[in-house]
Amino acid sequence: MFRGAGPRSPALLRPPLLQMLLLLVQAVGRGLGRASPAGGPLEDVVIERYHIPRACPREVQRGDFVRYHYNGTFEDGKKFDSSYDRSTLVAIVVGGRLITGMDRGLMGMCVNERRRLIVPPHLGYGSIGVAGLIPPDATLYFDVVLLDLWNKEDTVQVSTLLRPPHCPRMVQDSDFVRYHYNGTLLDGTAFDSSYSRGGTYDTYVGSGWLIKGMDQGLLSMCPGERRKIVIPPFLAYGEKGYGTVIPPQASLVFHVLLIDVHNPKDTVQLETLELPPGCVRRAKAGDFMRYHYNGSLMDGTLFDSSYSRNHTYNTYVGQGYIIPGMDQGLQGACMGERRRITIPPHLAYGENGTGDKIPGSAVLIFDVHVIDFHNPEDPVEIQTLSRPPEACNETSKSGDFVRYHYNCSLLDGTKLFSSHDYGAPQEATLGANKVIEGLDTGLRGMCVGERRQLVVPPHLAHGESGARGVPGSAVLLFEVELISREEGLPEGYLFVWHQDPPANLFEDLDLNKDGEVPPEEFSTFIKAQVSEGKGRLMPGQDAEKTIGDMFQNQDRNQDGKITSDELKLKTDEDQERVHEEL
Repeated sequence: MFRGAGPRSPALLRPPLLQMLLLLVQAVGRGLGRASPAGGPLEDVVIERYHIPRACPREVQRGDFVRYHYNGTFEDGKKFDSSYDRSTLVAIVVGGRLITGMDRGLMGMCVNERRRLIVPPHLGYGSIGVAGLIPPDATLYFDVVLLDLWNKEDTVQVSTLLRPPHCPRMVQDSDFVRYHYNGTLLDGTAFDSSYSRGGTYDTYVGSGWLIKGMDQGLLSMCPGERRKIVIPPFLAYGEKGYGTVIPPQASLVFHVLLIDVHNPKDTVQLETLELPPGCVRRAKAGDFMRYHYNGSLMDGTLFDSSYSRNHTYNTYVGQGYIIPGMDQGLQGACMGERRRITIPPHLAYGENGTGDKIPGSAVLIFDVHVIDFHNPEDPVEIQTLSRPPEACNETSKSGDFVRYHYNCSLLDGTKLFSSHDYGAPQEATLGANKVIEGLDTGLRGMCVGERRQLVVPPHLAHGESGARGVPGSAVLLFEVELISREEGLPEGYLFVWHQDPPANLFEDLDLNKDGEVPPEEFSTFIKAQVSEGKGRLMPGQDAEKTIGDMFQNQDRNQDGKITSDELKLKTDEDQERVHEEL
């Protein structure tokens, strides 16, 4: 008995007794020849192909297994049998199992082809017929549509419909895959689709979770690839079929789009897209990094981008603040590097995914541009670019008033500020908290005419909050040139003498000798000392303001004039303070 053939129709199968009789009838029939033009008995099956599909990848041959629907009638149109009445399809092997007329009539047929067959008696049920159903010497008419055919020698047929240009990896046994599919029978009848459920089909390959044909058909697929996979019944659901949607002995056709693939043993995969020259330091655990990224699924679907927010993603690396795969993938990067980080789901968001954009068991791909990174313990990095050719005996130090040119940028080359834009050098007193700490440090120890490059970490610049035009947590790059320096004054001094002060300072100050010194006389005297090189004011400050502050310090009773009792040198004031403290 043929497995999975379903109910046997007397209109198609040969009764055992008739088989011997039909041999005789057929032998006689072959001797009679074809019917004459005037009409006579048919010698062979008459085939009318009234619908031929455009594509016919395969035709029925002897030994094939076929499934088809049919209506069987007599010459007067009276129906004697129909597969439609039984809601089942005929499934049987071509070549000796059917009446000879049907066997011959199905040969060369394509799936979805429709034929009308006229079967003469000697190729049907002969002079005996079938009791109560088919009279003797009956000519039979069949309207047939072929739904499926396969052969026991068949294998899974794979056709690549679209293959992406970049294939990071191909499916192998034991991989976990996510894919979309449309499933149809060989005649195009749809039986299932992942798209209708709004989610991919997720499973292991080669582990018994799939029908054997699908296990084979998915092998070597690339993410983003589209395939047509044709599976014979014995590698699908076989004799039993599946529920009401897949009949017994049905060939299956799957149109598959592979979304992604990974293996539970996978690690983070790194691909360097662009490596800037001169990488002297690479990121390590504990560093704070600023980077831009585009995050996509393996099929190219974008799920997130820092560029869309016009802001870098800022975080510590290797401290558990980001998914484990990104924590690993960012370490070892250079400033300015562009790299692709492919993260398997067990190092990303796992089986559950997150939000509505990252599904469960999704492989994530990040294209990252590292802007900068630093460590909270980093000092200012100082590199001398050039020194003046002449000897340099004195260098800048705390308290000095310096004039310098600078260019300031981010490490990705984004220009922020430049003294050249203002047409004049920048001025500052070192150690007076007039510039950011890192720049103040980098300007010390310089010779006039020296050029330096300074890399200033954010905790020595503008910190996590940044400043106007400076992003938060930004590492700054300065190129500085020291134009001039002036010796600074000791802390607390506005004016110092280059030599011992006059023995009777008040008398020298009192220009008109009236016993009191107003602001005008005080200012005239101090300016004279500066111009004669006998003393100097605090550099970098407005001279008039500095002299005004000096006058206010000496005018103890704030009556607008200084008397001899009020006038004291800074050294005298310091000694008095010490005595008071004791």
